[in-house]
Amino acid sequence: PFVRLDDNEISVRCLSCRATTITLSLAAVLLHIFPSLDSKHVYELSSRGPLFKYLKRKCKKLTYSEFFSDTDPGEYKNGVQCQDVQRLTYEDESFDICTSTEVFEHVPNDEKGFSEIYRVLKPNGVFIFTVPISIREKTIERAEIIPGGGVNFLLPPEYHSDPIRSHEPILAFRSYGYDVIERLLNVGFKRAELRSPGYDMAWGYTRPVIVAFRDNASNRDRE
Repeated sequence: PFVRLDDNEISVRCLSCRATTITLSLAAVLLHIFPSLDSKHVYELSSRGPLFKYLKRKCKKLTYSEFFSDTDPGEYKNGVQCQDVQRLTYEDESFDICTSTEVFEHVPNDEKGFSEIYRVLKPNGVFIFTVPISIREKTIERAEIIPGGGVNFLLPPEYHSDPIRSHEPILAFRSYGYDVIERLLNVGFKRAELRSPGYDMAWGYTRPVIVAFRDNASNRDRE
């Protein structure tokens, strides 16, 4: 059973697990690719929510983090490790799967972030994630970091709510389009695609899920 709190996909939630249709879309694609997670080490770019709880129950090992602007990457705040996806502290080829939900639109340099995810995935690893996306449009950059500090707004600023920070507004640096696939291929992923969860959810709200596949070569083989 679902409840609709507002007329948008993030406000449609499952009454049983409280997941949004965005999270359920990602979970459906994840389970299609990996019917069992018993042998998988997963890195999830959050420390709470229905997907986090599911992964904690189902995968062999779960590593998770949040970004805290007042904490150095690798250090802990309130028991949760801080990571900046643009400069992860993890070793090369650490994880079988990486997942994130509505994160990369808030990353100032998504090319660095995608490169880092590629680096920490094992050969044949898979990155599965969602972002707000218009599949008929190209990605639009909305803001950029100014060297030395500060933000240059290229378009009127857009903010999203962040539950871990008491719904403090978080700046969106871009609005993604279909060329997110090209961005992933440019950092080395051998294949990337948009996938549907495979079935209609409540009130027709679903989110395309982006899946990027790492090749089977080790980073050491490239050196």
